[in-house]
Amino acid sequence: MSEKLDRTDRIYDILTMGRSSIDLYSNEIGAPFPQIKSFAAYVGGCPTNIVVGTQRLGLKSAVLTAVGNDPVGDFLLQFLEEEGVVTTFIQRKPGRRTSAVILGIEPPNKFPLVYYRDNCADIELTIDDVMAAPIADSRCLLISGTGLSREPSRSATLFAAEQAQAVGTTVVLDLDFRPDQWPDARAYGVTVRSALRLVDIVIGTADETRAAALTDVSAISVEHSQVSDAHVSGNADLAVESVLKAGPKSFVMKSGAEKTAVYLHNGETIEAPPFPVEVYNILGAGDAFASGLLYGYLKGWDWYRAARMGNACGAIVVTRHGCANFMPYEQEALDFIEARGGF
Repeated sequence: MSEKLDRTDRIYDILTMGRSSIDLYSNEIGAPFPQIKSFAAYVGGCPTNIVVGTQRLGLKSAVLTAVGNDPVGDFLLQFLEEEGVVTTFIQRKPGRRTSAVILGIEPPNKFPLVYYRDNCADIELTIDDVMAAPIADSRCLLISGTGLSREPSRSATLFAAEQAQAVGTTVVLDLDFRPDQWPDARAYGVTVRSALRLVDIVIGTADETRAAALTDVSAISVEHSQVSDAHVSGNADLAVESVLKAGPKSFVMKSGAEKTAVYLHNGETIEAPPFPVEVYNILGAGDAFASGLLYGYLKGWDWYRAARMGNACGAIVVTRHGCANFMPYEQEALDFIEARGGF
């Protein structure tokens, strides 16, 4: 793994940057969206979910996001502080609102969600906000695709990755493809590709990988019944090859119930089998996976073991109602793995 992991004298194991929200999950499991009667309030957003996951696994974790001067922002901050996540670098954005997402749960394969991100605070992160963040004091910086979707967050995210690269902080990009968060979804690929030269590790699904690699925008075809399940046509293997050629040392393809594949720049591929469970809710499982994977990576584990830890964390969360609030703790995840035959 990367020699950057030798930076064990740094204050934080991981700094995540980007989206945060209040997530309202349907309490009526299986009910069509129009028939939902009530919701449970949790915390969400890809980088925010991941920072809670890594903190629960025992890593010193901080987050750079933004909330409004509103009670929803207070809700997020209180939860993160209670979790032990370092919230010092969370910005308040006057005149902006804390983001919200409403989510339905219709297992086994329908999990509709609706974003409320107009005038949202986290997309207003600036270069000044990054300059106040502890990039040089962190072993790892995680950024996400949605953070690249609009200005000023786009420039701030690229600046953060540049700063991390300059001081030897490992940069991880979660592709996080949410087509309706882009003014033009075709811009996703060209924007992500502009960031890859600054990235060490990429995490994404096959569909996200194809979206990132497409250069012929007329060929992009996004078909989805929900934003959390965007389908993009194309050859995933060629897409991975294209991503790795752009600079990253490793690409981790998460596949839910299927095996995880880790593609290395030297051409080696490592595959890690999943942990079969009965699916209750898939929303947030990918963020739980990333938390477990990065826990193993920052512990200095080999890729197989780290991917298995990611698979375990994802498997645990799909059996639960939400994401950040239901992330597993370190011993819980290790016991889960041990009970199923170990690594």
